[in-house]
Amino acid sequence: MLLDDKTILITGGTGSFGKCFTKYVLTHYNPKKIIIYSRDEFKQFLMQNEMKEYADKLRFFIGDVRDKERLQRAFEDVDYVIHAAALKQVPACEYNPNEAIKTNIHGAQNVIDAALDSNVKKVVALSTDKAVNPVNLYGGTKLVSDKLFIAANAYAGKKDINFSIVRYGNVAGSRGSIIPFFNSIIKNGGRELPITDYRMTRFWISLTQGVELVIKALEEATGGETFISKIPSFKITDLAKAMLPDCEMPEVGIRPGEKLHEIMVTVEDSATTYEYDKHFIVYPQVTWNDKQKINMSGKKVPDGFSYSSGNNSEWLSVEQIRELLKTVDLEK
Repeated sequence: MLLDDKTILITGGTGSFGKCFTKYVLTHYNPKKIIIYSRDEFKQFLMQNEMKEYADKLRFFIGDVRDKERLQRAFEDVDYVIHAAALKQVPACEYNPNEAIKTNIHGAQNVIDAALDSNVKKVVALSTDKAVNPVNLYGGTKLVSDKLFIAANAYAGKKDINFSIVRYGNVAGSRGSIIPFFNSIIKNGGRELPITDYRMTRFWISLTQGVELVIKALEEATGGETFISKIPSFKITDLAKAMLPDCEMPEVGIRPGEKLHEIMVTVEDSATTYEYDKHFIVYPQVTWNDKQKINMSGKKVPDGFSYSSGNNSEWLSVEQIRELLKTVDLEK
C-alpha cells in the first residue's frame, strides 16, 4: 500500500492535523516511521505521551521551517513530506506581518529547497480558503506559498519528486473557530450567540476528511494540482440554532479580514478545474514536465464555474448540524 514501509515527515506535526494524520496513518498503514517536525518541545512531549503505543514508529525533531539547514537534516531518507506548519491566526498575522512572511513564505521555500535537495518523492502542502482572493495578510502569505509549491515542479528536472496542494477551510471545532466560540458562551450560561452577518456561510469538514484528502493527493498527484473536497455548507445562523435553540442572535458586524463565504474555486480557476466523485482538482495553468497529467476520469467544469460555501449544492439542516456536533471534540 502507498504508505507502507515509507518514511513520512510532517512539519507542524504537533497541531490538530498532524496528530490526526499520524493516528490515521498508523491505524490504516504500516509506515517505516513518521517524523514530527515542530518547534514546540512541550507539544512534542505531550504528543509522545499520547502515542506511547506507537513509540517505535515515531521520531520527534525540534526545528523551525525558517531553518533551512535543520530541514535538510530532517529530510534525509524521507519519502513523503506533509507541510502543515504555518502562522494561522488572522489578527496575529496582521499585527506581526514580518513574522507571518518568514514562516508562511520563506518557510515554504525552505521546505521546497530541502525536498529538492533530498530524495523526497512527494510533498503535499496544506492550503486554506483564505488563500483564494485574499483579504488579509494570512491569506496573502498562503497564496504566495501555494504559488511556490506549484511552481516547485518546474525545478524537479529528472528527480522523482512532485509537489501538490490540499485546500480546505476551518475544520469543524478547530481552535479559534466559531463552534468553540459559541460553545464557550453556552457553557457560561449565555443566551445570545453573536452573528457577524446573517448571510454568512461556511463549509463543514472534519479533521479525518482533511487527512483523507491529503492521502488522495499523495496517491494521485503528478505535480502542481490543488485538491479540494466536495463538502456540505451551513449557515452560521443555523449553527447557532443547532447549538442553542431559541437563542438570541444579535448581528454584530463582520470582522476585519473576514469573508461572508469560504471560496475554494474561483471563476478564473474554472479554466483548469475538473470535477470528480468526491473532490475537485485545480490543475496548474503551466506544464513543466511530461510527468504532469490530468486524471481524465473526471469532467471539466464549465467556464464561469466557482465553488464556495455560498453557492454550494449541498446544505446541512439544523438537525443535521446537531448530529454532526456530536462528533466534534470540544474539550480540547
